[in-house]
Amino acid sequence: MISRRNALVTSLFGAGAIGLRALATGLPVSLLLNPRKALADAPAACNNPKAQFIIFCTSGSGDPINANVPGTYVDKNITHSLDPAMAATELTIRGQKYTAAAPWATLGGVLDRTQFWHVMTNTPVHPKQPEVMKLMHVTKGDDMLPSILARQLAPCLGTIQSQPLCLGATSPSEGLSYGGQALPIVPALALKATLANPAGPLTNLQGLRDQTLTQLSDVYRKDASTAQKAYIDSLMTTQQQVRNINQKLLDSLASIKDNSAASQITAALALIQMKVTPVISIHIPFGGDNHHDPLLANETTQTVSGVATIKSLMDQLTAAGLQDQVSFVSLNVFGRTLGPASTDGRQHNPNHQASIVIGKPFAGGVVGGIGPVASDFGALPIDSKTGKGGAGGDIAATSTLASFGRTVLAGVGIDPAVVSGQILSGQVVASALA
Repeated sequence: MISRRNALVTSLFGAGAIGLRALATGLPVSLLLNPRKALADAPAACNNPKAQFIIFCTSGSGDPINANVPGTYVDKNITHSLDPAMAATELTIRGQKYTAAAPWATLGGVLDRTQFWHVMTNTPVHPKQPEVMKLMHVTKGDDMLPSILARQLAPCLGTIQSQPLCLGATSPSEGLSYGGQALPIVPALALKATLANPAGPLTNLQGLRDQTLTQLSDVYRKDASTAQKAYIDSLMTTQQQVRNINQKLLDSLASIKDNSAASQITAALALIQMKVTPVISIHIPFGGDNHHDPLLANETTQTVSGVATIKSLMDQLTAAGLQDQVSFVSLNVFGRTLGPASTDGRQHNPNHQASIVIGKPFAGGVVGGIGPVASDFGALPIDSKTGKGGAGGDIAATSTLASFGRTVLAGVGIDPAVVSGQILSGQVVASALA
């Protein structure tokens, strides 16, 4: 148990707990790793003010999240739950009126930075979630979208690692890879057991701070210029601040009782506050693989709870002062069938999946749309300028997934040349950017 705990601490915070030392002192990892070189270099300024931490929600179940979002109430032949909790409800996003299932209206003001994307993943197969995360093989080096985001955002956000972290995978297909290498899955309870126990590393942040500053004292006293000392002093975390960080994180992690979506969010927020990684993946159930779901009861229950979980995340971000620094992104392997035969359950739909994006860099609304495809409904082409779905769109339905990826990268400030170099097809939807 001790070796597993030590291994997890090392993987999260680096050899010598360098990440914890950065948390305890407020000093950049680069300064702690090589003080003299870091002092010789001018302090690096972030040239990407749009950079965001990302909470990335994935599902290999193919949840029916696509069945009740704005944009799916355009045809009377589309089946929705008849439960009053899912009543068709008018909501307004940036002055535009839409209809959606009632739970989505509970997001309130957050809706103005909430996007509902109608895209085609072009697969009905559960184990192909990793391929969907690779945007169906149109990424450079066949890398996953969360990994591309993490690699590009890490330098600006100053995180300990550039690899994303997987908290909520419910199956191997929901695991993440980075540069072709599978990444470990770290359940919320494992994180609590590692960091919040009495002998855990978070309980000794103050001592770690003092020890680290003592080790740096000679460099600081002998080698630093007046300007460099002022720079270091501006970053330094005080004893009282460390005590507050320590208590807040310990209280937060101690509240984790299971590996549920709510616990994953608690863990994710703690990891963001510790600047461990730019991207953390979680799993929020939205009805699952509901082939047999009489009266769509499970879909109803989990849609209500799923939206409530997203709202709780947004409320917690606001309480922590992180609402403008963290974005939420979802991407499922596929959506569910929408037609009249879906009353008591839904089948796999390779032609339509709904992704949700919430964050300051994004303009709220609906991107794309749906229409009749084969015997059911599927994603329509998208107009890259307006974001509207329709037969005349210059983004083909088969390119909507790649365009979703490109637009998310553009939204968080990734250089256009890097966007096109990392995702090799698709277009940025300009109207989706705030």
